[in-house]
Amino acid sequence: MDIISQELGYKEYVMREDYSFHAPYNPEVEFYEAVRDGNKETVDKALAVDFCDKKGLGELSLNSLQSFKYHFVITAAMLSRYCIDGGMEHEQAYHLSDLYINKADICTSKKELSALHKKMVKDYLKRMINLKTDKVYSKHVVLCINYVYDHLHEKITITDAAVETGISEGHLSRLFKKETGMTFNEYVMRKKTETARNMIDYSGYSLSQIANILAFGSQSYFVKVFKKYEGITPGKYYSTHLPSATI
Repeated sequence: MDIISQELGYKEYVMREDYSFHAPYNPEVEFYEAVRDGNKETVDKALAVDFCDKKGLGELSLNSLQSFKYHFVITAAMLSRYCIDGGMEHEQAYHLSDLYINKADICTSKKELSALHKKMVKDYLKRMINLKTDKVYSKHVVLCINYVYDHLHEKITITDAAVETGISEGHLSRLFKKETGMTFNEYVMRKKTETARNMIDYSGYSLSQIANILAFGSQSYFVKVFKKYEGITPGKYYSTHLPSATI
């Protein structure tokens, strides 16, 4: 089986609705719920057994390490979904999942993969604990935030967001500012900038491609916004993080 076929295989496995882990179902659900709920004690108990020493995981590949990597992908996908249900922002959850899956892909031993698994779980857990102590947004602001994440690759207006949330543009604008401390437009630009930074770090796209993908309108506007929120131009950030890449 070639690499592409293997990748398609585990992606299809992740997307299966029954999530047949072979390991006992209830403990698995309890584990993900504990991370979602910020229950450190329960999560620490679960992490007492190293990931690659865990019993009951199905054999997804003839190569033992590769099989554990596939299970790692499943774990990352489940963590992101449970944490989103618990209030984590979509972009943050998916970014973490992609980040750790990419790191798992280059692990060369079970010991290294187990250590990365523990780090990933604790990362999600810490973020969920912090989330529980942060201010809880109202339903309309949550809908608005989710709308922004779902449309980061488009031109986003508060008019469209207001339609999505079912309240007037003026009411949404005031509510959003009161609860987040930012204007709607500032929030959108911050999130687009964060996404651009992540794309520079991990996607391999050029700066002009990133500007187009995130609908900045022009390269000069992208540079202006990025520098405002990151303190440096995207070109400098790009060259610092990818010194061998061509802009």
